[in-house]
Amino acid sequence: MTDTYADLLACEDLLLFAGAAMSSSGQGEFHSSAGRQRLSLGFLHDYVRETLPDLYAATLALHVNDHNAALIIANLLAHPRPDAPARERARENALIRRRLALMPPQRVYRLFTGLAARRVNNRRTRATMSAWIGARPDLALDALKYRSGLRTAVRHARVRLPEEVAHFLFSRPAARRRHPYASPLLRAHSAAHHSARDLYDLPYTVAEGFAAHHKIPRDRFLEGIRERTTHAERLRLTATAREHGLGPVLDLGTAPLLRLCAYVLGLPPSERRERRAELEEALTRSARRTAGPMAGTWPPTAAVLDDSYSSFGSPVRRNHPLAIALACHHLVAALSPGASSHWVSGHHDALTVRPVGPTRLAESILDALDQRPERVLVVSDGHDDHPELLSETLTVWRTRVDPDRATTMLHLNPVFDADGLSMRPLSPAVPTLGLRDPATLPSLVGLARFGEGRLGLADLRAYLDATVTAYLEAA
Repeated sequence: MTDTYADLLACEDLLLFAGAAMSSSGQGEFHSSAGRQRLSLGFLHDYVRETLPDLYAATLALHVNDHNAALIIANLLAHPRPDAPARERARENALIRRRLALMPPQRVYRLFTGLAARRVNNRRTRATMSAWIGARPDLALDALKYRSGLRTAVRHARVRLPEEVAHFLFSRPAARRRHPYASPLLRAHSAAHHSARDLYDLPYTVAEGFAAHHKIPRDRFLEGIRERTTHAERLRLTATAREHGLGPVLDLGTAPLLRLCAYVLGLPPSERRERRAELEEALTRSARRTAGPMAGTWPPTAAVLDDSYSSFGSPVRRNHPLAIALACHHLVAALSPGASSHWVSGHHDALTVRPVGPTRLAESILDALDQRPERVLVVSDGHDDHPELLSETLTVWRTRVDPDRATTMLHLNPVFDADGLSMRPLSPAVPTLGLRDPATLPSLVGLARFGEGRLGLADLRAYLDATVTAYLEAA
């Protein structure tokens, strides 16, 4: 019996960590500072790495966010386990390389810079850095955009670079500009110091500095550089382009759902109303693309969405909780033909939603349950104005009204509670998981059954093994 109880506790610990690693980015939130977030998150990483070392790496396959993926990789490289079986070490290496391949390059270079500063220089670390740098599609582009990070990583891991990339990174500025480069990017960079025409062959972030140097008007620069911008840069430049009377720089419907929702919430409500047809069509298309083959396959689902004042988030993560709620509204509509949404404020127009008012989840949850859906998803930071009433209501509902679980309920929390070392729950009767990217919503629903206390560590290990296998096979 003791072993079974210990297994259940270990299962809870791993789910707690996975939820934190999905939701927290170490930045300030509405109810806690960045310092408290980082301190609590660091403790959880150390605790799980020490108590469940064989499962710590497996969480890389659970859609943890990039901030926590970088922390996991750094810890695995800095604290190798020489006593681990060879098969387990090989799986760890495969998970590390797979996740690095999916992360934005600037974050990977930041990770490598941190490892160099900590003097983590074992053989596996050098091999990991060398393999990732060797697989980069265009090192000349990296040398331009991420010069400091690439230079630090190359020195630390002693990576051999193509000759002209090495010359660009390590030579003096005067010699760097005079060198006859074969790479069009490096050649354009040298020429752009003297010729404004050549800067349009450079990436946007590099060309922007040269545009200021040559005093090129903003509208002319944006018109000329739009083909060199990334998807994320085009979304950020959309508002600027409209201000200068330029045509659209991006088809909004192709943007990732969460980024698109953050963009929409950054617009004044009046502009959202004026552009209603355009924005709603883009949100619907993005949600359907995110749902993929699962579109229309969910049972009738009700979403309870928190748009109270705390959904503002913080100045560094402005409107992030509300953007997740808005994304879930559209994604659930794409997944479930019989979907309904219930905003905590009572608002009925999702396009013009904004953070306002108190948090009274119980009323919205009861409204959702009145429709007798098969599934209820609650998207909230869990800071209800009457937490005891909410918890008792949900406990009574689960134990007396619906003990057979005809309706499943899952609380998805986009905010890590630094003081509680977890995501703030609604009630012991409802499992809580962290949510950072709504695109992971279908997999979180599958993971939620482990939070109900009916499945233990052995089941979770089997689930993680299958998830890791599928994750690596998708490479």
